[in-house]
Amino acid sequence: MNQLIDIFLTFSKIGAFTLGGGYAMIPLIEKDVVEKKKWISEEEFTELIALAQSAPGLLAVNTSIFLGNKLQGMKGAVIATIGSTLPSFLIILAIAILFKGYQDNETVIAIFKGIRPAVVALIAVPMINMARKSNKTVASWCVTIAALAIVGFMKISPIYVLAVSIIGGYVFIRYRERGKGGGK
Repeated sequence: MNQLIDIFLTFSKIGAFTLGGGYAMIPLIEKDVVEKKKWISEEEFTELIALAQSAPGLLAVNTSIFLGNKLQGMKGAVIATIGSTLPSFLIILAIAILFKGYQDNETVIAIFKGIRPAVVALIAVPMINMARKSNKTVASWCVTIAALAIVGFMKISPIYVLAVSIIGGYVFIRYRERGKGGGK
């Protein structure tokens, strides 16, 4: 029961103090669960994030579900998810109540315009760090850059890129295993 409370408090803190959504939460989650609490290794965290990105839904929620499940099963998944989403829900509710009459106010508009560049940086930094940690070979860097170019410049859906990457990765691993005598 003690770890369930710890999971809830950890994800509540992350959920309460992160601007920019799921990608901005990645470094905070990593710092708490990998570095401070040592619940999982850095390699497991990278795999967990890849899995969370592959699943439908919000990255932060998926990460909470997978990590909570790994630590405490279904109870952990539910507690971590509530912890990561409840603070945001309460903050948004409070903002909606307090700023209802101020949405057209010049100061409020200026504040939100000022936040935008910071949010972009909060999203970009964890993505760059994750690319550095995940890409240990020239081939993996080539796949990352190609996927970025295809999605960013050619406007092809990330779903197709992800599907091709999954199939390509599976084929590559099977081919490599067969070459090492691991296949039948």
